[in-house]
Amino acid sequence: MTSSAKPSLKKTALSTTHVESGGKIVDFGGWELPVQYSSVTAEHQAVRTAAGLFDVSHMGEIWVIGPMAQEFTQFVTTNDCSRIGDGQAQYTALCNERGGIVDDLVIYKFSDQKFLYVVNASNTEKDFAHLLRVKEIFSGRDDVQLENASAQFSQLALQGPKSAEILQSLTSERLERLPSYGFCQGAVAGIGDVIVARTGYTGEDGFELYCPWGDGPKLWAALMNAGKNLGLLPCGLGARDTLRLEMKYALYGHELAEDTHPLEVGL
Repeated sequence: MTSSAKPSLKKTALSTTHVESGGKIVDFGGWELPVQYSSVTAEHQAVRTAAGLFDVSHMGEIWVIGPMAQEFTQFVTTNDCSRIGDGQAQYTALCNERGGIVDDLVIYKFSDQKFLYVVNASNTEKDFAHLLRVKEIFSGRDDVQLENASAQFSQLALQGPKSAEILQSLTSERLERLPSYGFCQGAVAGIGDVIVARTGYTGEDGFELYCPWGDGPKLWAALMNAGKNLGLLPCGLGARDTLRLEMKYALYGHELAEDTHPLEVGL
C-alpha cells in the first residue's frame, strides 16, 4: 500500500514572519513562500517608486574554494571571470556539454581562491551535482573544494530607488562607494559578516543581503522598520515576476532551459 501524502514544503527562516504579516502563501517549487502581501500592483509600484523587500532565502549558495577556484570558475561558467576583481560579482551561466543552459547564476569573487555561486532554488541540487561532475574532468580537481551552503544563508533582497537610504541607516559600510555588481561584508542591524551585494534584479538600484540563516527574521524586521516612513513594502513572488517581465529579464524554466543555449536568449 503506497502513501498519497504530499511531501512537506520547505520553509525559510522567515515563514512565520510572512504569515504574521499577512502574506498569501503558495507552493513555489517545493518552498512555502508569499506570492503577495497587499497586491501585486502595489508591491510592483513600491519597488519602482520607493522600495520593496523580498525573502529569497530559497535561492542556492555554493562555495567554490581552493588554489584553482578561479580556473575552475573560468572552466565551468560562460563569461570571463578573470575580468572581475575581488569584491565584484558577475552574471553568467552554467552549460552542459551540448551548450544547453543548466542554470543562470551570479558569482561573487572574494579572491582568486574563493567564490560564492548563487543559483536558482529549483536547480540547487542539480547544479551542485553538475559542478561535482565537471570537477571530475577538471585538470585541477584536487585543488578545488565545493560546498553546498544553501542551508546556512537567509537571503533578503531590498530593491528600489530608496533602498540605499534605507540600508545605510543600518550599517556603517559606505554604500555610496559600492558600485553596481560590487559587494562587501560587514555588520547590518547588529548582525555581523553580512554579505551586502549591489546586484539588484528588478531594474532598480537594489541590494541582496546574505546573513546567517537564523538571523533572517531579525534583519527583515530591522529593514522594515528603517523603511516604514519611506514607502517600503514587503513583496512577494508576484511582483518579482512582473518586475522581471517589465525589464525583459529571463527566468530559468521559462526563457532559459537545458534545451536552449546562451546565444538564443541573448546571454
